[in-house]
Amino acid sequence: MQTWHVYLLRCADKSLYCGITNNLDKRVAAHNAGTASKYTRAHLPVSLAASVEVESKSEALKLELAIKKLPARQKIDRLLDHATSGHDTTG
Repeated sequence: MQTWHVYLLRCADKSLYCGITNNLDKRVAAHNAGTASKYTRAHLPVSLAASVEVESKSEALKLELAIKKLPARQKIDRLLDHATSGHDTTG
């Protein structure tokens, strides 16, 4: 089974970008190369702010959606809480 990551990037303007991947190092490098997303391409450079491993792509997509609905100040805490909780992806 493939491991998936939900990650938050801190952009140069201090904004946060949330995404999922099955290869975290490669994906962060692609963001910094300007080839991963339109948003991060316009907000370079980026650095990894937080990430968690999840068991499936489905779980990663659900957690990503929950994170994206939150105000910026709550995103990192919510992502890190997921790593230490029962993995509830509801808001």
